[in-house]
Amino acid sequence: MQSETNPIEASALQASLDLRVVVSRLRRRIMQVTDGEDLTPSQASVLMRIGKSEAVTAAALASAEHVRQQSMAVTLTSLRKLGLITRTPDPSDGRRQIVELTEAGRERVEGARQAGVEWLARAFQERFDDAERRTVVEAMRLLGRLAD
Repeated sequence: MQSETNPIEASALQASLDLRVVVSRLRRRIMQVTDGEDLTPSQASVLMRIGKSEAVTAAALASAEHVRQQSMAVTLTSLRKLGLITRTPDPSDGRRQIVELTEAGRERVEGARQAGVEWLARAFQERFDDAERRTVVEAMRLLGRLAD
């Protein structure tokens, strides 16, 4: 919490604003490269989130994606119709459903991750020289401290 005796410096405020804008633009660009045309951004986000875990509930996904459970149900129905996920009853609580990737879903997630990594690496190689890339690596180390 900011106190009046310790105001936020202009450089800290500018850094925070710039970082949010760049991260948002970069995320959108990576999503464009990796999502394909048959998924909406929310479907792609949910699919990638499911890909990060073995199994997850619809309620947990809704919470993680900051959407209502009804909205998540619509998204999951679409992903199921595309053959990318399965929904099965939770053996410990029959009211809940476990959501998992199908083989096609796993292939889609892995392909998207690989496409994102390759696009980003290529972009760094084509647009930045070695010194600039080292600067980015150092900046990532510093930004990592924010996440810790």
